[in-house]
Amino acid sequence: MEWTVMAVIIALVGLIISVLTPAIKLNTSVTKLSTLVDNLNAELDAMESSNSEAHRRLWNELEGQKSTVSGHETRITLLEKHV
Repeated sequence: MEWTVMAVIIALVGLIISVLTPAIKLNTSVTKLSTLVDNLNAELDAMESSNSEAHRRLWNELEGQKSTVSGHETRITLLEKHV
């Protein structure tokens, strides 16, 4: 009778270990993935902010160039009329 109880206890311990081991590995993987997703979100937010700032600077530069281009266009038109 003692051997039967021991066999049942060993079988239960084996079952518990076989269920808990993959669950622990899965939990570890999910935690790592959550951390990676959080980091990617932070990097994406930083990139969007940087991208918006770069676009703002480009638009400001283009606005500044409008008057220069307009001035050149006027000068070219006057030169073409005189030639």
